[in-house]
Amino acid sequence: MADQSKNPATKVSRRSVLLQGAVYATGMATILATSIDSAKAAKLPQKSVAYQPTPKGDRECSNCKLFVAPDECEKVDGKVSPQGYCVLWQKV
Repeated sequence: MADQSKNPATKVSRRSVLLQGAVYATGMATILATSIDSAKAAKLPQKSVAYQPTPKGDRECSNCKLFVAPDECEKVDGKVSPQGYCVLWQKV
């Protein structure tokens, strides 16, 4: 068997491994950050959050943290009624 330590093509320095690892880590961090931002921007369909145009007791869109007057929600797609309700409701 040939001695591989004399062949310069098979030598791998610790520095090159660390630099390559840093490049991969930076790339993955960038990809993940981009994915998280786009996921935050995407709104959920009304059907998937069990949206209804009527309140559930004292829970209604107008007293939810996610409600954006006059008829929008930070998380739910489309127009919502201020008197509506969905499972994402959060007390103000």
